[in-house]
Amino acid sequence: MWDYTEKVKDHFENPRNVGEVGRVDGVGEVGSLSCGDALRLTLEVDKDERIVDARFQTFGCASAIASSSALTEMVKGMTLDEAAKVTNQQIADFLGGLPKEKMHCSVMGMEALEAAIANYRGQPPKQTEGEIICECFGVTDVDIERVVEQNNLSTLEEVTAYTKAGGGCGNCHEKIEALLYRILTKRKQVATQQDEKPRKLTNLQKIKLIEEVIDSQIRPALKTDGGDIELVDVAGDEVSVSLKGTCATCAASQFTLKDFVEEKLKEFVTSEIMVVEVK
Repeated sequence: MWDYTEKVKDHFENPRNVGEVGRVDGVGEVGSLSCGDALRLTLEVDKDERIVDARFQTFGCASAIASSSALTEMVKGMTLDEAAKVTNQQIADFLGGLPKEKMHCSVMGMEALEAAIANYRGQPPKQTEGEIICECFGVTDVDIERVVEQNNLSTLEEVTAYTKAGGGCGNCHEKIEALLYRILTKRKQVATQQDEKPRKLTNLQKIKLIEEVIDSQIRPALKTDGGDIELVDVAGDEVSVSLKGTCATCAASQFTLKDFVEEKLKEFVTSEIMVVEVK
């Protein structure tokens, strides 16, 4: 028996937004019945490219249904650009976590959302890229590498849990292990290079660098969507900011804060940075 959170159970037993939106502006279909999981996501989008409704039809397990239900709740009210930044880990976090063996359900939700956005924008369906590693589930090396990097995976068991690759006949295990070795070796080399050049900043230098990154890397991106940001305080590695304009009331403000603002400061200042919002 899987150890499901109460929120997973709720979204499975009482799924939100089942069916199809009244006016289908974008549709994303991923998975297949032969593989055991399939998801069809439809979006209704207004003239400002904001998602006004999202509905799903899923064939799969409790985690697949709960992940699809959670996804539709998360993206309603977001712009397409905001929704495009939603990750599978955020879907799992919204549900209070998923069993590691069921994380592929959150990946399926993320991929369906990407497909629906592409469909709305008139972009061609995503073509299979790379070499097919797992014949049973049609998973490529590109698919595996993407999920490994996004979720910091390191074992064959984790790859199977997140992508289903290797969960069938098992003939691809050797290929997955070889791919993991290449990815992890590259990751180790990058980490070593970073360790060789540690940042040693005084508090004044850190504040100045934070201000520069906000002005050059963060504020211009927020302003394109009518938002802005103000630096309130810096206490050690804790950076307090206030979101302005559309960012202050956006449903995706926490994603913006953690997945954009904090990540940019970690990239250009120090990996120890933690961003908190001041209302």
